[in-house]
Amino acid sequence: MAVAPDTAADLVYQIFDLQRAVRCIATASVRGQDTGVALQGVLRFVGEGEARATRLAERLGVSAPVLSRHIADLEEHGLVVRRQDPDDGRAQLVALTALGAAKLRHIEDQRTAVLQDYLRDWSEEDAGNTARILHKLTESLKQSARATAAGTITTTA
Repeated sequence: MAVAPDTAADLVYQIFDLQRAVRCIATASVRGQDTGVALQGVLRFVGEGEARATRLAERLGVSAPVLSRHIADLEEHGLVVRRQDPDDGRAQLVALTALGAAKLRHIEDQRTAVLQDYLRDWSEEDAGNTARILHKLTESLKQSARATAAGTITTTA
């Protein structure tokens, strides 16, 4: 069964409202730190495992030059290293350093503590249900975006 237009419109509004709230929290949490929100996002994806810079740019939805600047900043702070891809000498692989892994753990621990504090009046069940629904939404949107990019879904204007 398809989602009704009014429900879809409300969901879009709620997603954008959530994005604004998360952005405000993230911005407040990075004050005085050496890595901003964008660099922390790159650090998070690099933390999932060594990857080609082009793949990271694609996953982050940024251009290669933008990602290259972010990686250079993280490299300058000693948080990531780049090396030539042994399978393709033109490509670079990016990985966390030990310092980068520790920094990422610190950032994630800090964010977790802040969110726990903000949700102190929530039940464990509500938080778990919300996490599951957000995961389902994210996966649906990612699958639809991939299908659209591959040309298997047509959008109407």
